[in-house]
Amino acid sequence: MNQILIAMPWKDTTIMEQKIEFICEWRTGKHTITELCKAFEISRPTAYKIIARFEKEGYEGLRELSRKPKGSHPNATNEKVVESILNLKEKYKLWGAKKICKLLYNDYPNEAIPTVLTVHNILKKHGLVSPQKRLRRVKPIHPIFDPKQCNEVWSADYKGKFLMGNKIYCHPLTIADSKSRFVFTAKGHYKENLASAKAEFKRVFRKYGIPKQIHTDNGSPFGSVAAIQRFTRLSYWFIELGIMPVFSDPAHPEQNGRHERMHRDLKAACAKPSAYDLKAQQRRLNHFVKEYNHIRPHEALGMETPASVHDFSARPFPEKITNFDYDSEMRVLKVTKNGSVRWGSYNWVYLSASLQGKYIGALEMGNGIWRVFYRNVFLGYFNENELRTKEKSVRLETNLV
Repeated sequence: MNQILIAMPWKDTTIMEQKIEFICEWRTGKHTITELCKAFEISRPTAYKIIARFEKEGYEGLRELSRKPKGSHPNATNEKVVESILNLKEKYKLWGAKKICKLLYNDYPNEAIPTVLTVHNILKKHGLVSPQKRLRRVKPIHPIFDPKQCNEVWSADYKGKFLMGNKIYCHPLTIADSKSRFVFTAKGHYKENLASAKAEFKRVFRKYGIPKQIHTDNGSPFGSVAAIQRFTRLSYWFIELGIMPVFSDPAHPEQNGRHERMHRDLKAACAKPSAYDLKAQQRRLNHFVKEYNHIRPHEALGMETPASVHDFSARPFPEKITNFDYDSEMRVLKVTKNGSVRWGSYNWVYLSASLQGKYIGALEMGNGIWRVFYRNVFLGYFNENELRTKEKSVRLETNLV
């Protein structure tokens, strides 16, 4: 079967150019209609219609036909002006309606010059406008709600703070495997902060390896609904380790229901009543974890214990974070202390203060739209066309629709 070397899907160039390319390939006689339709992503009736118009009127017959009723409109653009618009577009192929409209004022000072929108519609009618790429809404990365294997997703949370006998709150950090329900830790902390959480995650990772995902809610230090993709400093550390941080939807704790149920059991066993201080409270937490993992049968596991069904991760904790090499097509930029990257001489794009000192990669999509990544994780879009005035900044957006 002959291969079509130059396949131009309809959405890559103007409609007129696509039709001409289709006819050129058809006239070679090397390809069947089926092959041409597949390469150009059109239906067979459309292909036959294009061929029929070409055979009847030549290349002029490939122009888009008007769907309006016959007869002139009282406000129709002067034919002489229309012809001039088409000639200007032929001469300046990369120019849009706005530039062509400006030249019309110079050429026809005494004529009623059409608006930019009318010039655009005239060009579109004659198949001389390239369709703009439409950015679709970004689908969020959801947790693996029903993991098939251990270490696909771990759940973590600070949940159920309670007063100890000394009138100080205990905040237990829990980390568990979502498949086996194996609880890696229940560590009592005085505060829910980055330093305490990161230290415990390190200890657990060194002992048990690392998962593919970590599923949390949107509370500090795990996530922030105000941040890009909800990522925090802890999230970016997970990404550097090769772990994808994922989040429950705001106000939907049931999406992490397995972990929530374990928390109820923990609170009943360890907080009613609580111990006097954190040292004594930690002994109770450790006893709960041992009993929960090794002794207590679990209904969802066929009355087996979590320890009997859990397989430990084959991915070891990397003690040193390796450098990441961005693709050569990307523009690599360092995030400043205020969470922005400089764009050009005077402009700024704000990402997140949690990224300060790190390097991001920006990949151009066309039409002034750039996609921004941290390592191999997509963060969001920005439109450099909005950066028109000196010292203006824009925020990264997860959706440009």
